[in-house]
Amino acid sequence: MGVIEDVYEDLDTDVDFEEFEAAVEDKVEQMGGLADEETAAMLIAHELRDEEADTIADIEPGMNEVKFLGKVTSIGDVRTFDRDGEDADEGRVCNVDVADASGSVRVALWDEMADAAEEQLEVGQVLRVMGRPKEGYSGLEVSADKVEPDEDAEVDVQVLDTYRVEDLSLGASDVDLVGQVLDTDSVRTFSRDDGSEGRVANLTVGDETGRVRITLWDEQADLAEEFDAGEVVEVGDGYVRERDGDLELHVGDRGTVERVDEDVKYVPETTDIGALEIGETVDIGGGVIETDPKRTFDRDDGSEGQVRNVRIKDETGEIRVALWGEKADAEIDLADHVVCTDVQIQDGWQDDLEASANWRSTVTVLDGDTDRSVTGDSAAAGPASDGSAADDATTGGSDATGLNAFGSDDGESDGAATGGAVGGATAAATEPSTESGGTTDDVEFTGTVVQVGEPVVLDDGRRTKSVETDANLRLGEEVTVRGPERDGTIHADDVF
Repeated sequence: MGVIEDVYEDLDTDVDFEEFEAAVEDKVEQMGGLADEETAAMLIAHELRDEEADTIADIEPGMNEVKFLGKVTSIGDVRTFDRDGEDADEGRVCNVDVADASGSVRVALWDEMADAAEEQLEVGQVLRVMGRPKEGYSGLEVSADKVEPDEDAEVDVQVLDTYRVEDLSLGASDVDLVGQVLDTDSVRTFSRDDGSEGRVANLTVGDETGRVRITLWDEQADLAEEFDAGEVVEVGDGYVRERDGDLELHVGDRGTVERVDEDVKYVPETTDIGALEIGETVDIGGGVIETDPKRTFDRDDGSEGQVRNVRIKDETGEIRVALWGEKADAEIDLADHVVCTDVQIQDGWQDDLEASANWRSTVTVLDGDTDRSVTGDSAAAGPASDGSAADDATTGGSDATGLNAFGSDDGESDGAATGGAVGGATAAATEPSTESGGTTDDVEFTGTVVQVGEPVVLDDGRRTKSVETDANLRLGEEVTVRGPERDGTIHADDVF
């Protein structure tokens, strides 16, 4: 055998030998005698190996050509378009979504391949695809040069007629799911790389098996403002993506979200407050034993933020929950039973734990007349304390409500000992106030930074203090300051 045959024999590729040989000859000619046949064959082999994609997740825009296996999860309609030139033929394209265990990608089939896809392809088939990756309107897509079914290959992707939340897997597309709305969101705009404006909004829906965030793009984003928490909706033609380690169900131009008359209940699973540890992201629930007014503050970028603290209690303990962004507008009152999902457990005031409900969290008020299903109104989301796009707050229903379910054996809440409130009567602070003016001895105050600048404002869940300091502090940071207090402002000598 010649050197070209030797290199080809060692190469695991679907490319025919004749095509490989022609590519080698082209490479020799391109290099103008700088490479012999063996060198050119090695270069072509290297290019082919680089183009092999072990999984769909390995595909990246800019690759010359890739080859991969994928299971067909949805088949679009054949669309026609006009090509440039007076005598140009009408073009045809069909978009096919294929997936493997690592993810999914849209494959564009052109002209004769588009016709064949409409007539011959079926959802669930496994395809061998060869094509050129590029960044498309809805993300990564592959413009196919060659597609052929592989009846012997297996790809571990589940394709169902109707999904539940627990059935969702990365790469699934053409997903139909029925769930109860837990959270709604306002529409946000953003700029794409090509200069066009995009629009996005979120819903959170749940069923008996769990909950999932629904991401609505562009024209579909307006749907988020059409629903209230508690309504049951059907998501059609969605596709599953991953964000920050969590699965999300996305709805693009082919997708739909519609109200349906079905009985779906979301049953939250919460962690005992007494078992919480710093650093966890958990779901918690309990009765509201204390509520604070909403406060506003200025961010570093000049925008205005807001936060509100509530304290909740279950049979194992109690914890303060900081509601950031428009979650602070949630209609939460004393004796409500609330469920807060995806909250971050942090070190709070006086070594007490606190929960932070940020942009990923949901806050749901449960009603005692329903079987812990979520019904009621929701508050639209806004910016979170860290400046990222925030989610929303919801209201709903539960089978356990009021303080009696969460208090001590004699029916009295111990929330008053921590500044809580019962029946609208708020317990007085036990520490003497020094805000009447004048100079005092040094005071020490620990709180969360809710405003930076001059002055810094700290909040400990019960009181807000203004602080004069040269220290560089960040929003949301918890610090202790020590120094004299004059006219209601602590002039901090120490910050730690």
